Parts: sequence; C-alpha cells; structure tokens
Amino acid sequence: MSKSAKHVYISGRVQGVGFRYFTQRTANDLNLSGWVKNLADGRVEAVIAGPEEEVQKMIKQLKKGPGFARPDTIKVTNTEYESTGTFKIRY
Repeated sequence: MSKSAKHVYISGRVQGVGFRYFTQRTANDLNLSGWVKNLADGRVEAVIAGPEEEVQKMIKQLKKGPGFARPDTIKVTNTEYESTGTFKIRY
C-alpha cells in the first residue's frame, strides 16, 4: 500500500461552518494523520498523510465539506510529512 502526504488549501465558505471539525472527524474515520487550521485570509489549510487511497477519499470529502460549507477551490500539492497517527486541529 502506497503512502501519501498532501498539503491542501481550501477556499470558499470554509470558516465558521465546522469545517475543521468535519476535516478532523473524516480523517479519523479514514485513519489518516496530519492537521488542519484556519488561515487569516479565510482559507483552511491542511496536511493529510496515510495510504494513497484513503488520502484521495479525504480530498473528495473536502471538496464537499460539511452542510453549511461551500468549498470553491482546493489546491493540492505533494508534501513530506512524518505520520504521527493522529489528526489535530491547529489554532
């Protein structure tokens, strides 16, 4: 099983709608590690690491977001990340 790590920026209506909690819950359901945080410019930034197939499932979920979110654009790049076994919300 191939391991993957992605650096993701999500733009749109993604702050104040439970997006970080949705991201953390989804990552935990998929047994992924990494982190998510709000940025001052209104975007959400995340690093997601784990098996490639699960990372791709996660990105697909981020494109939908939770109920009141409206993700417009998602920028995904490869990154290096040492898996910690946990997915955290950073403040």
